[in-house]
Amino acid sequence: MEIYNTLTRRKENFQPREPGKVWMYVCGPTTYNYIHLGNARPLVFFDTVRRYFASRGYDVLYVQNFTDVDDKIINRAAEQGVDPFSLAGKYIGEYYRDADALNVRRADIHPKVSEHIPEIIEFVKNLVDNGSAYVVDGDVYFEVRQFPGYGKLSGRSLEDMQAGARVEIDVRKRDPMDFALWKSAKPGEPSWDSPWGPGRPGWHIECSAMSLKYLEANFDIHGGGFDLVFPHHENELAQSEAATGQPFVRYWVHNGFITVNEEKMSKSLGNFFLVREILAKFPPETVRFFLLSTHYRSPLDFDSEKLDAAGRGLERIKTSIRLLSEALEKKNGETEAAAATELNAALDALNASFEAAMEDDFNTALAIGVMFDLAREVNTSVQRLSGGIARVDREVLQKAMSLFSSFNEVLGIFRTDENSGRILLEGPGGNGAGLAEELINLIIDIRQQARARKDWAVADQIRDGLKNLGIVLEDTPQGVRWKKQG
Repeated sequence: MEIYNTLTRRKENFQPREPGKVWMYVCGPTTYNYIHLGNARPLVFFDTVRRYFASRGYDVLYVQNFTDVDDKIINRAAEQGVDPFSLAGKYIGEYYRDADALNVRRADIHPKVSEHIPEIIEFVKNLVDNGSAYVVDGDVYFEVRQFPGYGKLSGRSLEDMQAGARVEIDVRKRDPMDFALWKSAKPGEPSWDSPWGPGRPGWHIECSAMSLKYLEANFDIHGGGFDLVFPHHENELAQSEAATGQPFVRYWVHNGFITVNEEKMSKSLGNFFLVREILAKFPPETVRFFLLSTHYRSPLDFDSEKLDAAGRGLERIKTSIRLLSEALEKKNGETEAAAATELNAALDALNASFEAAMEDDFNTALAIGVMFDLAREVNTSVQRLSGGIARVDREVLQKAMSLFSSFNEVLGIFRTDENSGRILLEGPGGNGAGLAEELINLIIDIRQQARARKDWAVADQIRDGLKNLGIVLEDTPQGVRWKKQG
């Protein structure tokens, strides 16, 4: 497996700290609003990375934090006249709603800043004691020139970073690029007692303290959006290695920006989209499919037409899975050995191609391409074999379905039944999705009974009624198939 490491700016063979285990930390949201599409991309991508490692048999410890102590939260709470922790708690709950809809599995640990203040204070004290940080009027700053490697993650010199950065002028700092580890208390803000007086943590120190508590130094993967490389991850790296004297992270992995009409999505441009708003217009599986359809390091340009196209592509895969499900429900017919052998060989090749795509820096775009190839292979087999696909060996058919399931287990596009593992093709997931599919099938059975009685009026009424609801029926020699319209 090769992973692109932001630190070295090249692909590297993945060698975990401990054989058979993967230790991952991914920066989570600052909880003062609903998450937007730019937040959703790393959530979905790193969930997929975690799924892939698990599919390869790794024991994965996945940590994703919530920043619930921050200037943005304090300011938003003041605007609304509410307690900052109540505001943060509300949006942590809303985060789970959106993440669950996108089939993002819960992290093994979701640490909150507010619950790790003692660890943060101890971390800052260590940096002060070893000369990496200094105290001014109750504020504590990290002294960047005391860390020789500062800038190695972003690949820029201290002078270049200073020239290009919007640095707050503070004459108390020894260098304009020094950054706050601890901020002295201000009226009306949350604060905790510390050796330097009442205050609260700076942004960067929070992730260092939490990641090292649960994963320890030199853990395997630290992930986040490309916008976090500087200053957040650069500062994390510096303060962590200054504190521990050890490498902080083995592989730094960053996803590219979401763009809108080829401009970076940002609140300042007013072109950002909340996931909640997008999910009101598009199925969650379509949104996840769209987010994985481009290589994670490339920009992903958003517009409604692209999501519509993603939905149409997803429908082709659904149709193939339905064909396969129908075939597996039929009684076995006479097996065509040559056809079964050919399909079996194709399935082996597709499995290898999927693995090769994911092993090459988690190329989900290529992996989705393999899923389309699998759909085409199944569809071709249906069309080619006289008497229908039932004449292919049932074991080969089951292997094709298992391949769909294993691909989906990694990509997480479709939800699955918790008991049977069966892919659920309709609705937002869970029992509701399975119920919707069963209800449609029940209605189709009633229509088939009407047709058998030659009650064409009722049969047509059911067909037309379903069409009005967006469900199109297709009468074929192999039975009735249905699909969502559009």
